[in-house]
Amino acid sequence: MASQPGQEPGAWYVYRCSTAGVRDALYRPPVWIPNAGPGAAPAPDPEALAEQARSQLRLAGPQIVMNPSVDQLVGLPTWLWLDAAGWNQVAATAAAGGVSVTAVAKPVQVSWSLGDGGAVTCLGPGTPFPDGADPKSGSPDCGYTYRHRSLDTPGGTFAVTATVRWDVTWAGAGQVGAFPGLTTVSTTQARVIDIPSLTAGGG
Repeated sequence: MASQPGQEPGAWYVYRCSTAGVRDALYRPPVWIPNAGPGAAPAPDPEALAEQARSQLRLAGPQIVMNPSVDQLVGLPTWLWLDAAGWNQVAATAAAGGVSVTAVAKPVQVSWSLGDGGAVTCLGPGTPFPDGADPKSGSPDCGYTYRHRSLDTPGGTFAVTATVRWDVTWAGAGQVGAFPGLTTVSTTQARVIDIPSLTAGGG
């Protein structure tokens, strides 16, 4: 029933014991219990739901692509990029008690470690090398030029690592927030060789 003057919204309740084969004949006066009083389930915490949604995010490791596609060359620009299929927002939702919160992870930059001590940071996935382009041209947004060959190192290759940083935000129940960024990492091996004409600056 509606609240009475000076009372919170709620209802009158009469306690009654219920046991198989027993009739409860005791008189108990009615008790006013507010809707949010003892026994009422607490409202879900949006931040706790946001944390649950964040834990459900499934972020795939970046797929590294380089050009030249086989061996990298000393003195020749290497194009670096990630498969565009993995450069998309990822979302997950957690719900409880009629409240739902969605966490969204967005890729924002890639940090490349090229294995020879060099590193570059790119603000996007990079540009794929166009068919028929000049092999001596550099990437417009994500590239690197090796100055030393890998053949003199143990294993004969450089370990190339791409680390993607994701910004994570959440929204739900009239609230918004953000989490510390997440990262995904992939590694590949690059063999870097030298061609005397390129190293010497010839044609």
